[in-house]
Amino acid sequence: MIDSAHDPARDSAGDTARDGEFALLHENAEEAGIAWPGPPAVRRVSSEVDGRRVSALLWGTAPPRIVFLHGGGQNAHTWDTVLLALGEPALAVDLPGHGHSDWREDRDYMPRASAEAVAPVLREWAPGAELVVGMSLGGLTAIRIAARHPDLVRRAVIVDVTPSAHLRHRSMTQQQQGTTALTRGRRTFATFEEIVERTAAAAPHRSRASIRRGVVHNTRRLPDGRWAWRYDRNAGPRDFSPLWADLAATTCPLTLVRGGASAFVPDEDAAEFVRRRPDAQVRVVAGAGHAVQSDAPLELADIVRAALSP
Repeated sequence: MIDSAHDPARDSAGDTARDGEFALLHENAEEAGIAWPGPPAVRRVSSEVDGRRVSALLWGTAPPRIVFLHGGGQNAHTWDTVLLALGEPALAVDLPGHGHSDWREDRDYMPRASAEAVAPVLREWAPGAELVVGMSLGGLTAIRIAARHPDLVRRAVIVDVTPSAHLRHRSMTQQQQGTTALTRGRRTFATFEEIVERTAAAAPHRSRASIRRGVVHNTRRLPDGRWAWRYDRNAGPRDFSPLWADLAATTCPLTLVRGGASAFVPDEDAAEFVRRRPDAQVRVVAGAGHAVQSDAPLELADIVRAALSP
């Protein structure tokens, strides 16, 4: 199913991205120093899984080589700069309850539930993908898919997360949590600029233009004129430790990417990751926080490019 760039069922008129969902991609390219030959071939697609829509962005005209799964409170556009840098056909999925994907009645957006919703989407749109890249919640979802549906995950890059993430998050300061702290804060705001300001306060090292683009793609305007996040609040189980067994059950080549300035994956968790999968590669992106794709998109693109090679 091919979708329009706008979601009239969820938004009030004139909301998403204002001049078109992909109108800001040239800003991503300019900020990262990526050559801009013109708008890339990208369109919104969707699948129906158990009566709910799972939406995604399909990049390129060839079958996708890479699948991207974002973190909690994000959406498929978090990968825009990485995808522009790579220039590879790809599928960037809006996880259930995020972006343009439908919300669940039980509000369970944890890795096991999300994996069962996302696997059919991969089978429909990217059955031959060579690599799955998942960050945070998306990384845990990728581990679950790799364990349960190994034919869909031939290689994987897991960005700044392990199955002990819930334990680390509890002990972090709000500053260490960064923008992830926003997912437990206010849901609605009087103005768009108010959301931009709150996001900028949580990510002071990012450019204002980058933050504004992220907020454009991650908010919607309500009928009463107020603004709200474009994701639901999770009510699923937050104990991810059973996914350690799923990690051990995977057989595909794995790369764990750590943000050098992130507290989400301490040394002991990286060591446990390698103990469970001794052949796994570990890469550290110096200076990057939890959202490596936002803080160091070109460096992450290089890692992804290397992971594509046999």
